[in-house]
Amino acid sequence: MIADRVRAFFAAFLRADRAAFEEMLTDDFTFTSPYDDHIDRAAYFETCWPSAGTFVHHDIDQIVAEGDTCFVVYWGQARNGSRFRNTELFRLDGDRVRSVEVFFGRPADS
Repeated sequence: MIADRVRAFFAAFLRADRAAFEEMLTDDFTFTSPYDDHIDRAAYFETCWPSAGTFVHHDIDQIVAEGDTCFVVYWGQARNGSRFRNTELFRLDGDRVRSVEVFFGRPADS
């Protein structure tokens, strides 16, 4: 089930388990956020992965899945205490994540 796969994705990132995380990605994985414009797998691990394991939690509020696409809305908290709310759009190919697009919300403390 796609929702279970997405939860596993968040869990691997939270515990900085790169081996498990990499197994979940397609070879042509791409990542987009307000800071990263459709970067490939190698660029993701160079620029984004260093923040893996720096969060206290990701509390998923909602997962809406249809076909091979899934929206996730969640609250997060970094170890430095900052809180945030994001939405992410996942596209899967089978049981692997092909792409993630992140939409940042206003920080919870603002």
